[in-house]
Amino acid sequence: MSYQNEASAVLREFLVYHDTIKGQSKKTVDSYFMDLRTFTRYLYIARDLVPRDTALEDVDIRNADLDFYGSVTLQEVYDFLAYLSRDRELNAASRARMITSLKGFYRYLTVKTKQLKTDPVQDLDAPKLKKSLPHYLTLDESRRLLSAVDGKNKERDYCILCLFLNCGLRISEMVGLNLTDIRQDSLLIHGKGNKERVVYLNDACVEALNTWLAVRKDIPTADKKAVFLSNRRTRMSVDSIQVMVHKTLLKAGLDASHISPHKLRHTAATLMLQNGVDVRTLQEVLGHESLNTTQIYTHIANAELKKAAKANPLADFAPSERDTVKPTEE
Repeated sequence: MSYQNEASAVLREFLVYHDTIKGQSKKTVDSYFMDLRTFTRYLYIARDLVPRDTALEDVDIRNADLDFYGSVTLQEVYDFLAYLSRDRELNAASRARMITSLKGFYRYLTVKTKQLKTDPVQDLDAPKLKKSLPHYLTLDESRRLLSAVDGKNKERDYCILCLFLNCGLRISEMVGLNLTDIRQDSLLIHGKGNKERVVYLNDACVEALNTWLAVRKDIPTADKKAVFLSNRRTRMSVDSIQVMVHKTLLKAGLDASHISPHKLRHTAATLMLQNGVDVRTLQEVLGHESLNTTQIYTHIANAELKKAAKANPLADFAPSERDTVKPTEE
């Protein structure tokens, strides 16, 4: 998606800032653009700048200037959110993302570039989201998944799953791995926002990677850099890895509807935390910018501790039952 031809100058400058200065991913910049484009198009219709019966996608926003955005009121924003909920039927999470985009845009205009003096969304509250713990595989299920790998690409697929479950990589990081990123016992990972980190490999990962590389070196490919190659001998895509994970989950007899490559990242994080890795170290391993993002895994660990307590065979022994148990005579 290109914002160069559709966005106004003000909006374009904001997107270029996040694209080049902040170094955010294309997916993130595209999300900002789509959210702010929807907001701007809505205002054009709500303010009668175009006929009321104009379809949202047909509204041209290239003339939306600084005065246009500077005149936005908080009430207009509330009306926009009501429109998203009522007419577009967007859930709370999608509306919260819209608010994040709006806040970022106006923070850029008021704080970063000081083009505006007033921020209409400064006091805007986001919809309350239901907090849920991420799905993940247990240790036994993780072993079942690895044991289910088979077929002509077994060395490649096993290596990918092994890295997901042991290192907690994002799928974009897996796709982007190059041969030059491989060290003797570590990987140089190019994470979100072009931030680099080093992820160390355990013995299982080193063995899996070496086994795959021994196969890969004999595969002719136009992409000499890519670690993981598809059946077409090109770099594996996000979709191809998702399909492989889905098929292997089904082979292992696991619920493929709730487990994705990202859930394998959750699995790695949960298993590490349950086995003594502290939350700040886990933050570095996962490449989280904020510790708050990593904190959710502590809730998972607590849930597992509660489950362990209830699993004790004495869990159902009520105080009233003490009188029914006679002490053994010595």
